[in-house]
Amino acid sequence: MYEMGEQLERVILAGVQTYESDDTVQSLYELRELAETAGAVTVGTIMQSRETIHPATYLGKGKLQELREMLYETGATGVICDDELSPAQLKNLEDILDTKVMDRTMVILDIFAARANTREGKIQVELAQLKYRAIRLVGMRSSLSRLGGGIGTRGPGEKKLETDRRLIHQRIGQLKKELEDVKRHREVTRQQRGKDHALTAAIVGYTNAGKSTLLNRLTGAGILAEDKLFATLDPTTRSFTLGDGQQILLTDTVGFINKLPHHLVEAFKSTLEEARYSDIVLHVVDCSNPQMDMHMHVVKETLRELGITDKTIVTVFNKTDRLEESGLPIPRDFSADYQVRISAKNGDGLKELEEILGNIIRSRRVYLEKTYSYSQAGKLQTIRKYGQLLSEEYTEEGIKVTAYVPAELFAGLYGDGSEEKE
Repeated sequence: MYEMGEQLERVILAGVQTYESDDTVQSLYELRELAETAGAVTVGTIMQSRETIHPATYLGKGKLQELREMLYETGATGVICDDELSPAQLKNLEDILDTKVMDRTMVILDIFAARANTREGKIQVELAQLKYRAIRLVGMRSSLSRLGGGIGTRGPGEKKLETDRRLIHQRIGQLKKELEDVKRHREVTRQQRGKDHALTAAIVGYTNAGKSTLLNRLTGAGILAEDKLFATLDPTTRSFTLGDGQQILLTDTVGFINKLPHHLVEAFKSTLEEARYSDIVLHVVDCSNPQMDMHMHVVKETLRELGITDKTIVTVFNKTDRLEESGLPIPRDFSADYQVRISAKNGDGLKELEEILGNIIRSRRVYLEKTYSYSQAGKLQTIRKYGQLLSEEYTEEGIKVTAYVPAELFAGLYGDGSEEKE
């Protein structure tokens, strides 16, 4: 396991603004956070406004000269570009600047490689890295001698980069088969959950919105929750019992980010399928972040790309304890089915969230009012396990029950009892 502080590199960030509406300054600030998470310190930033990104060198000639001077003055050991570079751009930049060049995708993949703990997570990261590197093998080959560890070298390792495309594609095929095995295991687990008639809620959101903190607060999951980008990578599912006794399964998923690498979305589809197969999507939003609207847009677009469009959406505006300090307006999301404001850190608003979840669960269940004979007392155990028992009264005729039960169990719970009573 790599310690994030082991490879301390000094980097300069470079970005291109092609539209006035592009918030390149904010994007570079996020890139600075990514670089810091990957174990680098930013010693300079350079930005250029132009109609299009230069097809050969990313930046224009003048900015490249300025960047070379900045490299010399700051003693930087590398450059990170805010967009995904083509093989030609990568090679040309390294030739011109004579230093290690990386792009945003490489940094994100590197963070994921350092954070993956489970077998599935490691397979997914290696698959994404190999797909990314396979098409850049020629461009990256000349830079291998300069790498010397650090960002971009975690995961599969240098030895895989030194092999030819044929071997890399063989490894990709092998990893896909392994991922299919993991996916089948996940489907079996999902089917088992279906037998328990438990509703599931996937916790999604922009990275560092507070998803893991929320899961820890509700269920005591004990997973890592830090004020960092991609603090947790591997999904965690925990059962949450509401105050009225109803149960729901909550699954924490990997955080989204602007310009999320396509290879990463592809590789992590099996993990993100937890959101696709869930009944409810809890969209956690950091409402104290000035870029909240952009973050919400990125999450919604990613969900749309994954085909997750027909779920009950609960927008959870988190970090309300910071809202007064930020001076931002009260947040709203008119596209969501429900919305609630909370602070996962200190527990504010969690009762309201619990009520919303309870209402959603009840709306998907059928109201049952029935008198069971004492010989059918076992029915109450089924109701307690899979539904919500509202009342029970012991009378001469039997046990009078009112409850909410899953629709698929209603016929058995209602029909059997009436037949016996007759």
